[in-house]
Amino acid sequence: MDKRVNVVLFEPEIPQNTGNIMRTCVAADCGLHLIKPLGFDIDNPKFRRATTGHITWADYEIYENFDDFEKRNPGEYYFMTRYGKVPPSSVKFNEIPSDTKIYLVFGRESTGVDKKILKRYIDRCFRIPMTGECRSLNLSNTVAITVYECLRQLDYPGLSCTEVQRGADFLESYDETIKPL
Repeated sequence: MDKRVNVVLFEPEIPQNTGNIMRTCVAADCGLHLIKPLGFDIDNPKFRRATTGHITWADYEIYENFDDFEKRNPGEYYFMTRYGKVPPSSVKFNEIPSDTKIYLVFGRESTGVDKKILKRYIDRCFRIPMTGECRSLNLSNTVAITVYECLRQLDYPGLSCTEVQRGADFLESYDETIKPL
């Protein structure tokens, strides 16, 4: 996997979240790393349906545990956690050398990333600001917010800011009187 920005899911539990995150990774040209145990069978047709077919294009890898992941993936690690003290916009992703991979690590839906791991990387923990009444956001929403903040700082490398499939000028040439085939 040769992606600059990577999403890491530590022991994800909910297949719909992982499917939606997989779709985000395809759209954002990010790698996806899944650390076992998974709360679902990735080969199950229901999971594949949850990815809305994007598993076909996803660049993903599965690891036995966090140690296995760490050994095989050198780079800069950043951890989303409710215990973080800065927002993702405070992390200077654009100052990371361009030949260094960025790993955005997100924990399981029920308990997050193992606290022992977080403590080792305490200076690499961040959170999305929210009211005190809310413990957390949905995992797939959190991934999308963080991925696009990282990509914004990197000036959206390799991504198109115009419509590709129907053409950049589709809306300008749209004619509502023409019925689709």
